[in-house]
Amino acid sequence: MVYALKFGASWILPPGIFIVLALGLVVKLFKINRKLSIAFLLVTLIFYLLCTSLVAERLMGWLEELHTPPTQVETSGADVIVLLGGGAISQVPDVDGVGALCASPANRLLTAVRLQKMLNVPILVSGGQVYSDSGAEAEISARVLKSLGVPDDKILTETKSVNTAQNARYSAAILREKNFSKPLLVTSAFHMNRAMLNFSLCRYKPIAYPTDFTVAHNPTFHYTKLRPQAEALLLNVTVMQELLRTCVTEVFGI
Repeated sequence: MVYALKFGASWILPPGIFIVLALGLVVKLFKINRKLSIAFLLVTLIFYLLCTSLVAERLMGWLEELHTPPTQVETSGADVIVLLGGGAISQVPDVDGVGALCASPANRLLTAVRLQKMLNVPILVSGGQVYSDSGAEAEISARVLKSLGVPDDKILTETKSVNTAQNARYSAAILREKNFSKPLLVTSAFHMNRAMLNFSLCRYKPIAYPTDFTVAHNPTFHYTKLRPQAEALLLNVTVMQELLRTCVTEVFGI
């Protein structure tokens, strides 16, 4: 009963209600222009599929599985952890200051802290202030790292970058300056492929340590995965954005 209620409610809330309205328009158009009606139906079906977790789980799962963490990170030889930012909020209260990380970078940071305690190597935090009203990512991350027990002398910050290409470029400069040769790269699993590509353009081949996974990699079918959800649409848009940005990086090197 609970699943049936969820399934039904999804059709009277966005984006489900828009699909219902679009199907109503398809019926109206069919009496006027069949070809246009069929074309509009195909667009509606594509939009519907992109709104289902059935599709989102498979597309995002494929992207997140392109890189896997090493099974024996202790013997990987990593001499530094590079932690990429992914969004911060300024002027909001936090446990030990003002400004907080968004959900994805917070998950990345938690993984980096655990790895640092395991390897006892420095963490290089990469991320600047993207917008005037967003948080200074590297500075906020450094504060959180200290509050979690990472020593000051094990924290390095790169505070200028505002995108992945700059993350790689400015981090690579610091890595060379500090004579680090084998970085362990920590970022969200969906973001790892593009991040690795950008670091390779800077003549570094980091050890990939993806984290912040968003979907199960062995999904099972349930009929509720066919209901339209904004969360599923967001996952599919994220995959498309990553693919587009990866193509741009491969073609233009940016």
